[in-house]
Amino acid sequence: MAVKVLIIEDNPVARSFLCRVVRESFSDPMDISEAGDLEGARRHISQLNQSDPEASFRLVLVDLELPDGNGMELLAEMAGSPALKIVTTLYSDDDHLFPALQCGADGYLLKEDRFEVLVEELQRIVKGQPPLSPAIARRLLSHFRPNSSGDSGPMALNSGFGTLSSSGVHSTFGNGRGVVLDPPPEWERLTPRESEVLTYLSKGFTIKEIANLMGIKWFTVNDHIKSIYKKLNVSSRAEAAVLASKQGLV
Repeated sequence: MAVKVLIIEDNPVARSFLCRVVRESFSDPMDISEAGDLEGARRHISQLNQSDPEASFRLVLVDLELPDGNGMELLAEMAGSPALKIVTTLYSDDDHLFPALQCGADGYLLKEDRFEVLVEELQRIVKGQPPLSPAIARRLLSHFRPNSSGDSGPMALNSGFGTLSSSGVHSTFGNGRGVVLDPPPEWERLTPRESEVLTYLSKGFTIKEIANLMGIKWFTVNDHIKSIYKKLNVSSRAEAAVLASKQGLV
């Protein structure tokens, strides 16, 4: 079955360009719908829900500046959707980047990047990495690491992910103090399928490799990973791997 994709972009040339980027990025068959404004996007989503309540768009590319509003409105409306929501825009400033991420964007790409760069960044999805244009990745790092004096924000690279102790997950913070955390009670709520995905994830397999091993689509694997992260209250592969090790899955 083809993967359903929705591209929201008011410029026809840019919209055609993004369609080519998507088709080049993935080997799965793609069923791409296009919309030039928020009204059209909402109409596509509504029609899909009416025709097949079990179906949904799996990948959504949304521009921020649209004729009838801001793409962040749609991001907020799709907060409960399993779709991967990626902003495609010309804006690389903080005033657009951080609100978009707060509204639920799973990635942020700049349309001004070369075709090959956009394809490479979209392909990061199947490797379990967020699709971010290089300039955006640098901006995020500079935001959370504003200087080189050693003071760093909550997501700084030198904060580490913690180590495993005999009594639980031992997380070491920037002040040198350690806190022992018990595995979350949500662990028991992982389905057998999610536990299997977590095992492969902790062993370093990419999303595409996990999909091949399990005989499912990579979008389905991504759904499982999102559910795992939510249930375990973690935000990265490394944190999930620590808990998986504690439970003896790896």
